[in-house]
Amino acid sequence: MGEDNMDYYRELFDLIEKQHEWRSKCINMIASENITSPAVRYAIVSDFGHRYAEGLLGGRDNGLQLFNRFYQGTRFFDRVEALTMKLAEDLFCAEHANVVPTSGTIANLAVYNALSENGDGISGLSVQAGGHISHTHISCAGVVGLRDISYAFDKDEMNIDVDESKKILLKEKPKIIMLGASLFLFPHPVGEMREIADEIDASLIYDGAHVLGLIAGKKFQEPLKEGADAITGSTHKSLPGPQGGIILCNKNIAHRIDNSAFPGLMSNHHLHHVAGLLVALAEMQEFGQEYAKQITKNAKTLAQSMYESGFNVLCEHKGFTQSHQVVVDVSSIGKGNEIANNCEESNIIINKNLLPGDSLKDTDNPSGIRLGVQELTHLGMKESEMKAVSGFFKRVAIDKENPKKVREDVSEFMKDYNKVHYCFESKLPV
Repeated sequence: MGEDNMDYYRELFDLIEKQHEWRSKCINMIASENITSPAVRYAIVSDFGHRYAEGLLGGRDNGLQLFNRFYQGTRFFDRVEALTMKLAEDLFCAEHANVVPTSGTIANLAVYNALSENGDGISGLSVQAGGHISHTHISCAGVVGLRDISYAFDKDEMNIDVDESKKILLKEKPKIIMLGASLFLFPHPVGEMREIADEIDASLIYDGAHVLGLIAGKKFQEPLKEGADAITGSTHKSLPGPQGGIILCNKNIAHRIDNSAFPGLMSNHHLHHVAGLLVALAEMQEFGQEYAKQITKNAKTLAQSMYESGFNVLCEHKGFTQSHQVVVDVSSIGKGNEIANNCEESNIIINKNLLPGDSLKDTDNPSGIRLGVQELTHLGMKESEMKAVSGFFKRVAIDKENPKKVREDVSEFMKDYNKVHYCFESKLPV
């Protein structure tokens, strides 16, 4: 190996070590991240990561999916994927699960490709109101030629204004009605939107990327029971699995969804991530209700403590949040970019966020910040720790304390939180 290549090699592993050391000393609150258990990590680095499993879905045997593969060598993975699908169906009360998508956005794309045609409409929240870019023409909805239609949004309630949105939907008649969001504090009105979908012959899809862990833990809502045709999502946010995607749907659209995912959009999926997802789903089945309950307690406690400290936390009149997220308007104390940067200097990792009323021109420096408590909860933190975290935020954003001093205290605070909770004790081979 040439000296230049060795330099790259050494630098890579030096950066990996620095990443591990740094983030272990950080209060990690990106709402779209989580930390996986040791058993999930072991599954991810298994031999499945080297393999292919192209093939079409077959029938079922005792409730487990059968596979017709184009490649040999999948005898063990077939069982892994069948078990993952069965566990997902049980956990989310779904008639069918597809674990082929490699991300939540690809899961959405597979649904759009299956249930719509070029030129059809898709309705969802605008990006400013918390909608995900994949629900709009600027991302995968645009890839399949969908025209996006924004709901009316009640910024005081931080939710869809159903009555006003109904007027829009009856006029525009989208083929796909999307629910779910990136800024997602409260359950969405699935039942009411189901009635509108039936009236205009539209599919109702619930993007549960952020709240899948809360849905699995029975602490948010049950979209399929309430009337959604399908749930899409990523598997690594409030659900603490490996990065990837999933589709949970009713039987009447399962064949179209499956054939859209493969061979429509992908050839091989990520087999090692399917194995890791099986572990995460099993852990959620065992510990998910306790975990989800603590997430919601932690989010409410953090929000209340920050509110009492002088922060403009959204939706005080509704108890702030029912999800893993807390949203704060920081426009009067420095705006989102400044606060997020100062927090990072203090080893508090968050993201700036557009709020309703912001313009897309404000993307670089929006009015808000978005905080997620799911990873801190996974590391065993409870209400008392949320109050301590609130104190760190106050020191950085309101008191304008030197980030270096806060960073030292945050690093010391995090020394007690280096073990994943709500998971199986990993028994790995020697």
